[in-house]
Amino acid sequence: MKTAVIGGGAAGFFLAVNLKEAIPEMAVTIFERSHHVLSKVAVSGGGRCNCTNTFAEVRDLSAVYPRGHRLMKRLFKSFDYRDAYEWFEHHGVPLVTQEDHCVFPAAQDSKAIIDCFLTLARRYQIEIRLGEKISSLDDVAGYDFVVVTTGGSPTGEGLKWLARLGHELEPPVPSLFSLRIDHEKLCDLMGTVVDDVTVHLPGTKFRADGPLLITHWGVSGPAILKLSSYAARYLAEQPYNVQLSVNWLQSDESHVQSALMEMTTRQPQKQLTTYCPFGLSLRLWNHLLTEALGGRSQLRWSEMSRKDMNRLTNTLVNITYPVAGRAPFKDEFVTCGGVSLKSIDPSTLESRHVPHLYFAGEVLDIDGITGGFNFQAAWTTAYVVHNTIKRDVLRYYGGV
Repeated sequence: MKTAVIGGGAAGFFLAVNLKEAIPEMAVTIFERSHHVLSKVAVSGGGRCNCTNTFAEVRDLSAVYPRGHRLMKRLFKSFDYRDAYEWFEHHGVPLVTQEDHCVFPAAQDSKAIIDCFLTLARRYQIEIRLGEKISSLDDVAGYDFVVVTTGGSPTGEGLKWLARLGHELEPPVPSLFSLRIDHEKLCDLMGTVVDDVTVHLPGTKFRADGPLLITHWGVSGPAILKLSSYAARYLAEQPYNVQLSVNWLQSDESHVQSALMEMTTRQPQKQLTTYCPFGLSLRLWNHLLTEALGGRSQLRWSEMSRKDMNRLTNTLVNITYPVAGRAPFKDEFVTCGGVSLKSIDPSTLESRHVPHLYFAGEVLDIDGITGGFNFQAAWTTAYVVHNTIKRDVLRYYGGV
């Protein structure tokens, strides 16, 4: 009994290891088109591998899985984040949880995850074949089960052979990326971090909260990455030429205006440029003053007119910047799109078109925001496929 795993990434190794533990006699081969395995794991989380999340603050899975949340809710009944945490600790990878609920190896090094998989692959004699591009089921003829774990396909080229088999595809577009902003004065503030902002795309429902980082090309950080995930397809349709609205204070106009009014009575003789009542850095505060008031930014607090107050309030909670594309480094980590969930059985992840052909990981039209959610989707879908194959081996073959 033989299984071919097409793709040497996180989902592929997790599946292969679980298959060998469940069915030791099963011959498992991983086919990887490149000459390296687990390369995404190596660079994820800044090289630390944010391998899952506690989901403690997740009330609705659609908030963390813009695509595929209904399927993930079903699959979590078989294997969820608690199971993933236990699995890695049981296999010799101690984990730690940060205050933001992101989970990392205690070693703070993605090598801990990679070494775990490679050690288990050697122990269970999982064959790894590098430089092997699979573009047809004929390439894996003779295998009883075939699982596609190839990850995202940014151009869609790697999915064409699956379309020829009858699978419906959702066009792939980038997700989880920084935004290039065409505003020199903002980019001059590179390195500035604001812990709590709200960003949204005017005229749409797409918005996100969290920290924001100003870079020399535009904006990044969790708030921007989440927004890019929620709006991945919309942004692609607009060729990344939209307006970005930023609420720097994550507050509403009435509260902001009240705080500004208080300053006019509490510190009337202070210059606006010397003190920010909202905890923003003076560099950012002075940028926003200039955006709102122009040459009048040198006023004292007592000299502000009602019109000045309204302009400054609007700038703090609703300033817009022109988006001029994605970050110039093509640093997107996840692809939105892939094999349509309509083409698979939602309980088993088996193809509706080809018996004993399965899918796991990012090749499916499932993707999450930053924070360990994409790796969790890989572990969950891979585990469900392993369970399905184990069941089928027992049901149809009476064991190996």
